[in-house]
Amino acid sequence: MEYRSPAYHVIAVPVEKVVPNSYNPNTVAPPEMKLLYESIKNDGYTMPVVCYYKKTDDRYVIVDGFHRYRIMLEHPDIYEREKGLLPVSVIDKPLEQRIASTIRHNRARGNHDVDLMGNIVKELHELGRSDAWISRHLGMDRDEILRLKQITGLAALFRDVKFGQAWRPTEDEEDGELV
Repeated sequence: MEYRSPAYHVIAVPVEKVVPNSYNPNTVAPPEMKLLYESIKNDGYTMPVVCYYKKTDDRYVIVDGFHRYRIMLEHPDIYEREKGLLPVSVIDKPLEQRIASTIRHNRARGNHDVDLMGNIVKELHELGRSDAWISRHLGMDRDEILRLKQITGLAALFRDVKFGQAWRPTEDEEDGELV
């Protein structure tokens, strides 16, 4: 029989039948959770939650996608829009293989390259997007945007930034020099 990846068999499962596993070490910080919510709100569920079906309990145990699952539980607008159904891709593996799969999924996501993110901020700026727009749509705070702009080294990125004076030169009373 020819192998067929689980992604070709996505099913809609009532979220109440889905349960977290007991071994996932992954955590997501609040800003990224907010961004995940925005992503699901604007783009829908583009990736299924990977689960193992536990027949004895008639439950789907999460292997990967716990935070996508949480979004549906914690945001009534998403729950209602999706009619309480979570897209699930089922794998049938023993526990140790599911644990390994969870870790592989977590580690395979990687990190964003700072230079590439700086270029993205630069490109969005050149397309006329404000820092507020970039912050809202990319889940970055203003300090992160500023740091990425600094990395690109382009003065044009700072044209709309209002700078305050951190200090003003004053005359040293003893020798009359500016300090």
